[in-house]
Amino acid sequence: MEVGDAIEGRTSIRVFKSDPIDDATVEEGLRLANLAPSAGNLQARDFIIVRNRSAKKSLMKAAYGQDFVEAAPVVIVFCANMERIAHYGERGKQLYCLQDVAAAVQNMMLYLHSKGLGSVWVGAFDEDQAADALNLPSHIRPVAMLPIGHPAEKGVHRKRLPLSELIHRESW
Repeated sequence: MEVGDAIEGRTSIRVFKSDPIDDATVEEGLRLANLAPSAGNLQARDFIIVRNRSAKKSLMKAAYGQDFVEAAPVVIVFCANMERIAHYGERGKQLYCLQDVAAAVQNMMLYLHSKGLGSVWVGAFDEDQAADALNLPSHIRPVAMLPIGHPAEKGVHRKRLPLSELIHRESW
């Protein structure tokens, strides 16, 4: 699949079949996720693969009851590593590590789509609850959850604002 086709074809999927996702597919996706740009090539991101039903249920509760988090065969939690980004001080902890994670999530979502799999970016969750559910050390911040699976629904292509409303030249 061409990159442009993957970008245009990807949609958020919230309903999944129960079919399992093999480890090789998940790990290849995470390998590609980690090829995303990162500040100073510090790769201040870590990935937690969650398959256990009880752990997914805890993540679902942390995600304010979004039931597709528990229902997905796999949930990957993308985390910012505050120790690895410490080289850049406060700006690194407040911004760069979040950018690093976001770029990795996007790479992963495009890879999954290219393989016929679905995913949805979940940012609405209680970080402390998610961290507790995963027993995260204090220097690891959960930033995004990515439930993945074989789509059991057709995604919706949402309207986008016209570029003429978004592009500014030279200044605002």
